[in-house]
Amino acid sequence: MRLHVDQRHDRVLELVRERGSLRVAELAKELGVSPVTLRRDVETLAAQGRLQRMHGAVVWPGGVEHPVPHSSAPDAEGLVIGLVVPTNNYYYPEVIRGVREVVDAHGARVTIGITNYLPGEDVEQAKRLIASGVDGLLLTPNWDEGAPKGAEGGWVAEFDVPTVLMERWAPHGHPAAALDRVRSDHGHGAAEAVRHLASLGHRKVGLVLQPSPTARHLRFGHAAAVEALGLERVPDLPVEDDAHGDPVNHFDRAFGYICDLVDDHGVTAVIIHSDSDALTLIPRLQARGVRVPEDLAVVAYDDEVAGLADQPLTAAAPAKREVGAQAAELLIARLTADPEAASTPRQHIDLLPELRVRTSCGSVLDRP
Repeated sequence: MRLHVDQRHDRVLELVRERGSLRVAELAKELGVSPVTLRRDVETLAAQGRLQRMHGAVVWPGGVEHPVPHSSAPDAEGLVIGLVVPTNNYYYPEVIRGVREVVDAHGARVTIGITNYLPGEDVEQAKRLIASGVDGLLLTPNWDEGAPKGAEGGWVAEFDVPTVLMERWAPHGHPAAALDRVRSDHGHGAAEAVRHLASLGHRKVGLVLQPSPTARHLRFGHAAAVEALGLERVPDLPVEDDAHGDPVNHFDRAFGYICDLVDDHGVTAVIIHSDSDALTLIPRLQARGVRVPEDLAVVAYDDEVAGLADQPLTAAAPAKREVGAQAAELLIARLTADPEAASTPRQHIDLLPELRVRTSCGSVLDRP
């Protein structure tokens, strides 16, 4: 049950009096409130002289029997985290949300740069944020396939502040390969979609891709699952050369490809990236007489709007919020590490998408 503000203040005072001192983030978690709310409570109580604030902690007035353990490592409160992402629209709002929740919980703040996928804008935004005084960077470079080509992108490893890559990776030997990173394992998401469709009896599963940094991973995961499950291979949709090409041409090509799979290759199931593309293509297929899911089972990749369709779409959902949250935690851990302690090895974290089963693949609805 949510506590009234006065009850919450009483509980804050009770906990601090019992323990002598508590970190703000720990106190917020224990009370089940947001760090922003808890910080507001602490400011009110401190202004009344009922407790004292220290760096990232609150203490009982007049001395502490159990003080916050001293460390030579800096506290996260007051740190400024630079965040560079391609857009604040599709896909990235949840990533940004995850970053903000963690940064707020630590008493730090975020400042953001948006690149809109413009060539060279990623490095310019990163340099701007560093010049403004950020303590560390969370960075999603404009790499068309999610990874640098050749010597491209070496600049990401040249900054003098800790940097964590989000939803990007670099091959072995590339300077960026030694950076911390957090990303979605999109190949696993595609493979899980194939596995689910195979469990429903489908032997031929097509894959429709839009040009994006995600596409190569989806193609790899799809092909790997088809081979591992002994399914029949079907022709690939030819790769589009221009990642920012004409959307009308893209949908015409995708629609024609699916029709060919159904008419000429006996395909009974398809994975469509993204869910917004699926919502455009399915009505076209139905107008042509292709019933979903009776004639063609559909799984969307991504779950931005899949559940809002008149026929809710089964979708593989990347853990976007968790990508942002874990990347922020990783960066803050770097920034607040005890300089006298042994350094923690760099980390490459892959988060697995979740398959959310709805009706478009012909399954019994078993998840909301």
